[in-house]
Amino acid sequence: MTDIFDNLILCNKCKKEMKKIKLEKNGFFIRAVECPKCKDRILHPNDELEYNKFIKLRNKTFRVKMRIVGNSYAVSIPKEIVNFIKEQEKIMDNMVRLCFNDSRKLSLMFGEVEK
Repeated sequence: MTDIFDNLILCNKCKKEMKKIKLEKNGFFIRAVECPKCKDRILHPNDELEYNKFIKLRNKTFRVKMRIVGNSYAVSIPKEIVNFIKEQEKIMDNMVRLCFNDSRKLSLMFGEVEK
């Protein structure tokens, strides 16, 4: 199946060929095309859909239980979040990085850190 962005796309206003670009929003990369003359942009429909799913998840608060497992505590990650990450990463390692941000905030990092 071919991607719609693999074809030549002309600007509706200027009739100029639009150039491929990548936009970054909240750490999320979205493919787009932009007119070099009027700077009009068209976002890739699949990327825009995935970004909207991300925004929905980001704005949702999950209440999860903390459990004792041996000498440690465990917190379950909702399946909805893990499925989204798997979809984005395609291959997800079972190891995550845990960071202590401040006195009441922890962060989990999935995948490798980009340098």
